[in-house]
Amino acid sequence: MAKFQLKVNGKPLQVEADPSTPLLWVLRDHLNLVGTKFGCGVGACGACTVHLNGRAMRSCQLPVSAVGTQAVTTIEGIVGTEKEMHPVQKAWLELDVAQCGYCQTGQIMSAVALLKSNPNPTEAEIESAMTGNICRCGTYLRIKAAIQQAAKSSKK
Repeated sequence: MAKFQLKVNGKPLQVEADPSTPLLWVLRDHLNLVGTKFGCGVGACGACTVHLNGRAMRSCQLPVSAVGTQAVTTIEGIVGTEKEMHPVQKAWLELDVAQCGYCQTGQIMSAVALLKSNPNPTEAEIESAMTGNICRCGTYLRIKAAIQQAAKSSKK
């Protein structure tokens, strides 16, 4: 066991965990941030996606010891200072993207990272960025439409 000073959703937090513990389990079990989901455990499905210094990362494969001083953002941390939903979240609701909903936090985190790095992505860029996120319900067309809508609404 070791102590780790983490910066999660803009707040400094201390946890004690085995250094090899995946960040996913530190977030869920130690910090009670349960929006990040366990999917496959091998980094293939994207349900566990969080941001590490603004980049989408699979938290199931990232040991807490590798986080260091990097900023971690979870689905709970993407809301604005006014506690208003992120444009991606708004688009998700407006276009009724979720079917079962299990993968949606990972999908949203990947979409937010994409729009942060590329505010006006093409369809091909959206498809490329979202390739690693699996939706068993197959809502890919609605996911793409929501990302396009969020990109447009962010320009206003």
